[in-house]
Amino acid sequence: MKKIAATLLLSTALAAPVAAEGITQFNIGLLGGENAQDRLASNECFRAYAEEALGVPVRLFTPADYNGVIQGLIGGSLDMAWLGASGYAAVWLNDPEAVRPVLVKTNLDGSYMYYSIAIARTDSGITSLDDMKGKSFAFADPNSTSGYLVPLIEIPEAGYPMAEGEYFSRVGFSGGHEQTVIAVVNGDYDAGVVWADGQGEWEDGYNSGALRKAADSGLVDMNDIVEIWRSKPIPEGPIVLRSALPQDVQDKIYELTANLHVTDPDCAYGVAAGETAGFTPIGHDAYETIIAVRRSQMN
Repeated sequence: MKKIAATLLLSTALAAPVAAEGITQFNIGLLGGENAQDRLASNECFRAYAEEALGVPVRLFTPADYNGVIQGLIGGSLDMAWLGASGYAAVWLNDPEAVRPVLVKTNLDGSYMYYSIAIARTDSGITSLDDMKGKSFAFADPNSTSGYLVPLIEIPEAGYPMAEGEYFSRVGFSGGHEQTVIAVVNGDYDAGVVWADGQGEWEDGYNSGALRKAADSGLVDMNDIVEIWRSKPIPEGPIVLRSALPQDVQDKIYELTANLHVTDPDCAYGVAAGETAGFTPIGHDAYETIIAVRRSQMN
C-alpha cells in the first residue's frame, strides 16, 4: 500500500505537458562543499525527475565555490539552488527580486536548525578551543554560514580572537566543508568548522550534514575526529527559485521537491545530505537575522 501511495504521489508530482511554458532549459546550481563528482551523483535523480516534470533539458552546475552559485542566481543564469542562509543573504542584499525562498530541509524532529561544528583529530589531544592556542584553524568558504559567518562572530565572542597570530597561529579557507574534513584528518589544519544537524549519533556523522556525507563516503572514520566547539542553532538555508520563472514551472518544482522524501527516499537522502523529514515551506522572514549579520559584515 505504501508503494502504491508513493507511486501515486510521484505521478502527481511529475505530471507535465510536453514542455513547460516559457523556458527551454532549467538550470540548477549546486553549492560547493564536496567534490563536483559527488555533488552531481547525489543530485542526478532529482535532475531526472525535474526534466521529466518540466519537459525541457535540466542541467546541474557545480561551481568551484559558493560565489559561483550566488552570481549565477543574481545574473539569472541559474533557476534553482539550495543555499545556505548566508548565501541567500548575499543574493538578497545584491538583488531582493532575484530569487524567492520556497522550501527548507527539516530534521527528523521537525526542526530546521543546524550547527557550525569545529572538529579536530582525536589523537591531537585537542578537546576544546582552549587547546587551540597557537594552532591552525580552517574556515570552509567566505559565503558559508556555518563554515564562516557564524563562527567568525561567535568564536571571538567566546574569547578566542580570529585575527591570524593573535590566538590561532594560522587562519585560512579550506575551500569547502568536505575539504575541511580532509584537511583536519590529514593534519593540514589542527581544527576547522563544518555543518551538521547535531542530531543522531556522532559515529554516523550525525543525521545529516557534511560529517554524514564524509562518513558515508568513507572520507573519515568518525572515531578519528572529535567535536571541540558548537555554535548556537542556525536556520537551515532555503531552496530558492528564480523569481522570474513562469509560475507553472515554480509550482512543478515546488511539488516535486516537497514530495521527494515520500516519492523517493533514497534520492531525498542524497539531495538533503542525509536523513531528513522532508522539505517544508519557508519564507524570507526566516532569514532577516542572518541578512542583518551579513550586512553588518559589509560595513
